[in-house]
Amino acid sequence: MSNSLKIAVAGLGTVGLGTLKLLREHGDLMERRCGRRFEVTAVSALDKNKNRGVSLDGFDFFEDAAEMAAKANCDIVVELIGGSEGVARATVEAALRASRHVVTANKALIAVHGTQLALKAEANGTTLAFEAAVAGGIPIIKALREGLASNGIKSIYGILNGTCNYILSRMRDEGIEFQAALIDAQRMGCAEADPSFDIDGVDAAHKLAILASLAFGHQVDFDNVHVEGIRHISKMDIHLAEELGYRIKLLGIASKNENGIEQRVHPCLVPHATSIACVEGVFNAIVAEGDFVDTLMLEGRGAGEGPTASAVCADLVNIARSFDLPTFGIPADQLKAVNTTTMDLHKGAYYVRLMVVDQPGVFADVAAVLRDNEVSMESILQHGRLPGEAVTVVMTLHETEEICASRVVDSLFNLDGVLEKPVMIRIENL
Repeated sequence: MSNSLKIAVAGLGTVGLGTLKLLREHGDLMERRCGRRFEVTAVSALDKNKNRGVSLDGFDFFEDAAEMAAKANCDIVVELIGGSEGVARATVEAALRASRHVVTANKALIAVHGTQLALKAEANGTTLAFEAAVAGGIPIIKALREGLASNGIKSIYGILNGTCNYILSRMRDEGIEFQAALIDAQRMGCAEADPSFDIDGVDAAHKLAILASLAFGHQVDFDNVHVEGIRHISKMDIHLAEELGYRIKLLGIASKNENGIEQRVHPCLVPHATSIACVEGVFNAIVAEGDFVDTLMLEGRGAGEGPTASAVCADLVNIARSFDLPTFGIPADQLKAVNTTTMDLHKGAYYVRLMVVDQPGVFADVAAVLRDNEVSMESILQHGRLPGEAVTVVMTLHETEEICASRVVDSLFNLDGVLEKPVMIRIENL
């Protein structure tokens, strides 16, 4: 075996260029740590002549990334294109057919096709590595596959999208509405021009599906992740949550219960006293609960050139060390089909915000709705009491099934004194 590992990089965006930069600056350090030299031999992008601030001299250049994966002089293909289909998928599949190792930062590809790709990689005796696909520079994949390998994981949850966390932080700190915070995030480069994947929860759901597979030993099951975003969160909700002792975070949560495995992404109220409530701005944080290790929390930058390139190169070092582990911690052909529970069966506490006309009988009607659905109220908060005018009322509900809480919201909306559809946000007493 040659002492040099030859690398082909597909995609020269922020992470691709960051990876080239890291290899250039720390290639010697990486070689000392793993005993192998890293040599970039080929790159692929749509436009060879684009000014990227990085010289491509000495690299074989391919416009077609899949062709590069099949034909380039390389041992490892690094896929940094993105997307679950198209050229990204074709590139990874071509690399695996050619018995080349694959390193990717593509969470969508792994979330949608991870099980099938893992089967192909393991059948060919090659590595499919994706530390950079989840939470940027946080080594959560390594933690689950190695550090927690002796633990039964009870749950894994966290802040998996820095864009949403930044927006919610700005809304609280500046007292601004969602749209203003989103525009600010785009101006600061924290949000894409089309932010839908982030703010609608899809990006976090991709990552959660991967984490759940690693944690519980089942096939990756993105299709059955319950997904909600943060578009409907208002500065009023954030202010009222703070008054009640909570902070609103978009969380991805995967856990086991008597009905199977829950996989859900949605806004949550989390108590101020919890560590995850203090994670602000673009930072990510992931909490794993094991039966022997108890609770472990990792926090760091979840995206960006440096953190993601760091995770890519960590996978390169593992390959150089011939550190061969099954893709998802256990052999891919032993991954179980997942029994995912529906959200109707979820049990939890709830925040419900109403806009009502402050008139006699309204609260009696609200109480009757709770009674009829066998749901009990824990607390109530009301501001302003101008007779006959609209007033905001917030209730927190004791633990109940999701289907009951949803019926309460629907029934409340049908009351004469309720002016708009109530807002319901789940409370997570982590």
